[in-house]
Amino acid sequence: MLRYSVLRLLIFFGVVCLLWLLGLRDRGQEWMLLVLSALLSMVISYFVLGRFREESTQRLQERIERRAQARQAAAAHGDEAAEDAEDERTEYR
Repeated sequence: MLRYSVLRLLIFFGVVCLLWLLGLRDRGQEWMLLVLSALLSMVISYFVLGRFREESTQRLQERIERRAQARQAAAAHGDEAAEDAEDERTEYR
């Protein structure tokens, strides 16, 4: 996830530099420089970073699945502990 984000930022700053070198340097053109850079970097990132985006998505999905499994295991273990505690209480009565 971090690698994908860093690559997106590098593409954005690369496009900013390229557009600045092509002449978008004036004070009145700063907003145009940023907007065009953002739009162009989104399009470039979509095509160039597809593989990295898929890897990031897959890792994120695996992490979510592991957390869900851990919660289910903890809930099952918690249910067993609650049943054991209930059994112990009824034995002493």
